[in-house]
Amino acid sequence: MKKFIEEFKAFAIRGNVLDMAVGVIIGGAFTSIVNSLVTDVFTPIIGKLTGGIDFSAIAINLGGDAKIMVGNFLNAVISFVIVAFCVFLLVKAINKFTKKKEAEAPAPAPSADVVLLTEIRDILKEKH
Repeated sequence: MKKFIEEFKAFAIRGNVLDMAVGVIIGGAFTSIVNSLVTDVFTPIIGKLTGGIDFSAIAINLGGDAKIMVGNFLNAVISFVIVAFCVFLLVKAINKFTKKKEAEAPAPAPSADVVLLTEIRDILKEKH
């Protein structure tokens, strides 16, 4: 059991897990912002453009209390598109920044093994 706990500690303390935890927390906060943006900003604008239709009120009545909430689904789709677009822009910016850093970094010096093999190759070329 002690070994299991030690392995779990090693796993939980690794950088990737901590990064993922921070990402999940920020993602949760970001989701609430996007939901507010869709519900409080985009839905009224789209409703105004469509003649005052309130998306959240759009539903298909199946009889009795059963309803298909089409408007809520549309809000969820709009939220997804906004989140996906923001993530796309974020990843694109990170990739651009990473490529610049890679381009700026000088090529590492070859190891002693590589230098030795290169010298051997050059000597063999001279002999032929």
